Amino acid sequence: MPPKKRHSGMVHNKQPKSRADNASPDKDSPELSEEKHRDKDGEFVSLCKSLHVTGLVCDRAWSLWKIVQESMEIVKDRQLKLWGACLFVTVTDMDVGCFTLTQILKAISMNFKLFMELVRQMDLNLDTISTKVNSVLTRLEKKYDVLFALYQRFEKTCKKIFTSTTYGKERETMQTCWTVFLLAKGRTLQMEDDLVISFQLLLCTLELFIKRCSPDLLQPLYQSSINKVPTRASRRSQNKAKSRPAELELDVQLLETLCKENECSLEEVKNVYQTSFLAFLESLDLSRSPDFPQVSDFNQQYEEHYLKSRDIDGRLFLDGDETLVAPKVEISQVERTPKKSQPDEDEILIPPETPVRAAMTSIRMLRGDLPSSGDQPSTNLATYFKNCSVDPTQDVQKRLETLGQTFSQKFGEAVGPRGVVYGRQRFALGVRLYYKVMEAMLKSEEKRLSVQNFSKLLNDSTFHTSLLACALEVVMATYEESSFKNGRYNVGGGDQAGTDVCFPWILNVFNLPAFDFYKVIESFIKAEPTLSKDIIKHLETCENLIMERIAWRTGSPLFELLKQERGSGAEEQVETPGSFSQPLQHNHTAADLYLSPMRAGQWVSPPESPVKPVCKSAPVASSNPASQAPGQVPRHSKSNSLSLFYKKLYCLAYTRLKTLCSYLLSSHPELEPIIWTLFQHTLQHEYELMRDHHLDQLMMSAMYAICKVKSVDLRFKSIVSAYKNLPNTNQETFKHVLITEGQYDSIIVFYNQVFMQKLKTNILQYASTRPPPLSPIPQIPRSPYKFPNSPLRVPGSNNVYISPMKSSRVSPGIITPRSRMLVSIGESFGVDGHPHRMLQLLFSSLTLDLFINPVMSSSAAVQSLPEDQPDGQQRSLPQEDPGSGIYSKTSEEAPLRHRRARRS
Repeated sequence: MPPKKRHSGMVHNKQPKSRADNASPDKDSPELSEEKHRDKDGEFVSLCKSLHVTGLVCDRAWSLWKIVQESMEIVKDRQLKLWGACLFVTVTDMDVGCFTLTQILKAISMNFKLFMELVRQMDLNLDTISTKVNSVLTRLEKKYDVLFALYQRFEKTCKKIFTSTTYGKERETMQTCWTVFLLAKGRTLQMEDDLVISFQLLLCTLELFIKRCSPDLLQPLYQSSINKVPTRASRRSQNKAKSRPAELELDVQLLETLCKENECSLEEVKNVYQTSFLAFLESLDLSRSPDFPQVSDFNQQYEEHYLKSRDIDGRLFLDGDETLVAPKVEISQVERTPKKSQPDEDEILIPPETPVRAAMTSIRMLRGDLPSSGDQPSTNLATYFKNCSVDPTQDVQKRLETLGQTFSQKFGEAVGPRGVVYGRQRFALGVRLYYKVMEAMLKSEEKRLSVQNFSKLLNDSTFHTSLLACALEVVMATYEESSFKNGRYNVGGGDQAGTDVCFPWILNVFNLPAFDFYKVIESFIKAEPTLSKDIIKHLETCENLIMERIAWRTGSPLFELLKQERGSGAEEQVETPGSFSQPLQHNHTAADLYLSPMRAGQWVSPPESPVKPVCKSAPVASSNPASQAPGQVPRHSKSNSLSLFYKKLYCLAYTRLKTLCSYLLSSHPELEPIIWTLFQHTLQHEYELMRDHHLDQLMMSAMYAICKVKSVDLRFKSIVSAYKNLPNTNQETFKHVLITEGQYDSIIVFYNQVFMQKLKTNILQYASTRPPPLSPIPQIPRSPYKFPNSPLRVPGSNNVYISPMKSSRVSPGIITPRSRMLVSIGESFGVDGHPHRMLQLLFSSLTLDLFINPVMSSSAAVQSLPEDQPDGQQRSLPQEDPGSGIYSKTSEEAPLRHRRARRS
């Protein structure tokens, strides 16, 4: 639908077409020729011309459309919208600036949210979205959600500030204020999806306009605030050419009123004003001007910023434009549960929890729960420090000073110019929380162990850094700067752009191994009962991310620890399947995990060896070895941290596998325990496969392998389609998989060249009449974070608490007739898949015998070979009849491969 007409106060300097001309780097190129595009639909070409796309973009978008046309059910009403989606995907992949997102939404008359769903639906059916496009979609969704939430709050706040007039002056003031805010946000913030700082910037903008507008436009509350400041007359009498101190421009009392009405910290808003907003005003020469800003002064400048970003025109929120704002539904049209009316009873209306209100409430609660001792340890904590054999006070202070400088600098680089001040604010809150949780941990340990000397723990630098990192992660999550909403984090790789402070950003800043960070999470939650449900869920997601991938990166101490455990004997290695039947215990503490053996060369001495006692310093009972006979060779002590890590890893792995099986194998429930057995075997005995890989990559490979050997028709494309429905998934997990150093490919290539090569002997055992015994199913306990061992205070009460109720040695590189049935052939992802390249990569690792003969079906392979014959021996292959099933299968796949090759 055509855009609505703006209020007369909003002056547009350009039309949409001229915007596209300015945005496009190809504006000097010849206009799109209809003669050269006769093979395409005329309406499609007209759409391309209206958006000023180049001929190359038109061709590629049309090729994508032809694939969409073959694979999706096309309704005539959706054709124009799908054309727009194809153009958007093509332009984003090619990184050309032909048009903005708002321009294409208007061209196809579609709402932003519906358009995002349509593009995602294309990816679900075709795997058309590249990593680049997926990243752009996620960024746009986050930016839109923040802008929409801010505008809703802006409208509500303006109704409390301005009075309605017959000549609509208040509406013009709102339009100018919103445009100035959009410009300030775009210029001062690199993280434009930062909700809290953006809202604080909005309050600064409102302060600027309130004190400059006529008093008859203001509600009484703000009239009184204005009247209490020095009058304008005295300011106007001053010489305008004379520079005035910028601080005088800030009306502290007015800003305090705004902050109080919006439940925002005055101190933080003042910092935003003085560090970011004042510099923005100086750049526009507004800080010293008493005149009321006009919208025409800022439209041109915002226009340039919007065209450069090529995304959303935030001014359209002012008009309620349907490309950004969905049509409002009348309350009378919504079904509601009837309420029995009581006489003389007023209905209590609870205001909805908007994103801004939720963020402000969380910040207020965090600040209220922190001790007032500031950035110094409390008296009790200082006493714990002094009771140590080696007083850690100076080391703690030096560490905080160093890490504080590093954090503030990196945070400033991510947020934007002058963002170091915001980093110092976050760090100061983090230090207060760090001290508070540390004191609670030590009190709990003192009660448990009846000791007060925690010298060994409190002099452990890794413990302190991990605890501080966890406190800062809680602070940033509270401010929604580290948020997992809308796929905020990169699940596949865990690497973020420089402007993203989402987890695991804090680990990179402190150079902290993820395995060390995981040790503190559960103890942190137990020690801080005031954490909100959302923050607990956030930390739990961090823990899952660590177990899924981050802890398995090259250089992680996890591999060194696993190597030590393996060297101490197979029976001591991690967690044996027999321990699965035991419930997961949550009675360990931070001391148990940080002081358990893990460093190289840390041995348990024999009893007769003289061992110097460690002055009653937080002993770890479970890490003490059993008594040994005199002269017995020293052995490693089992690691508590590794044991707990693997128990949690198994629970997470089985939970995700069970969900995926429910999507794909509901008709074959007997396969789930078999897949789990292979999956668990891989994690325990072939853990090197997890190096720089994702847990889900092994899960999908294990599922495919068992289905292949059990003659169940399940393709990787089906697995991937179902996998997308799991929580916290990312397409990079199956599209960008490490094959060899520096080489990445799809999950299919990983399965063929890595997973199957390593485990083929083990996989083939499940096709015999004597398969390996099944691994026990792990007990999936309730989250320890929801039901802690210590009593939990009920929010909003002071005295109400709740408590819980009581491999084989055969070379893996040899492909034999029996094991080649496990190979995945003829599958690829997306429109860019090249079957000939896939086959070339695959056949490079196969024998010539396999290259010549077609791939056998799993059933034929099992029946034609002796089941107990060892893999790798010479066998004569049965002669296949031309009319047999394998040839039929190959001939059926041929047209599909030809069609895919033709598309590529």
